[in-house]
Amino acid sequence: MAGHLLAKGFSVAGCDPAPQARAGAKELGVSLLDSARAVAQASELVIVVVGFDEEVEAAVFGPGGIAEAARPGLVVAIGSTVAPAYARRLAQRLGALGVVALDAPLARGEAAAVAGKLLVFGAGDVQAFEACRPALGAFASDLFHLGEAGAGQVAKMVNNLILWACTSANDEGLRLGAALGVDAEKLRAALHSSSAQNWSMDNRAELSGMPWAEKDMGIVLHEADLARLSLPLCGAVKETIKGLKIRMGLGLPQGRS
Repeated sequence: MAGHLLAKGFSVAGCDPAPQARAGAKELGVSLLDSARAVAQASELVIVVVGFDEEVEAAVFGPGGIAEAARPGLVVAIGSTVAPAYARRLAQRLGALGVVALDAPLARGEAAAVAGKLLVFGAGDVQAFEACRPALGAFASDLFHLGEAGAGQVAKMVNNLILWACTSANDEGLRLGAALGVDAEKLRAALHSSSAQNWSMDNRAELSGMPWAEKDMGIVLHEADLARLSLPLCGAVKETIKGLKIRMGLGLPQGRS
């Protein structure tokens, strides 16, 4: 993402706790700073891309966080996938400091990030979102504004529910086909042109390691509980995805131990 922003002529500053990420950013020409606060002081738009709600909280409100550089006109876009309720609270808390918070969760995965073809589920202040569109468009080919703060996270949550449901169905269907003597790759090629075609199958979502799948489904189930909504498929998908990861020899959900 930083590389695409630089290629489009934007000045990019950043920080990251991972040495490998810092080394890669430095090679690209990113101005490496020591804290999220320093990034916010140097920027008009701050994009937060971390894994979990608590990591967003630390980047924004922790020691050396973005909030310490709060000022009118600063825009903070949350590219992470977080709970919609948390996104709404975050927008209120930053708004009280004069900062505009935008939902900007990203979809399509790492290959799309490399190609500059991510999708942004945007929400929050419309004028701020439109002002940030050129920057977001440096690494995303499709940008949508879906409503008030939290709406973008709702869209990402729904996206993830359908994504992992398709991944689960693909796994079961292809295993059934193989058990009945049909070559999985030949079947996959045929299904690509059928009514069963889906993004997850075309892009082999299961080969990504699915690091966020259980986290994603946990968000869906929690939000459904808050809404007093029964989503039985969601519960089944969470367990099916967990079983698929176990069969593939994958570890615990990312960020958890």
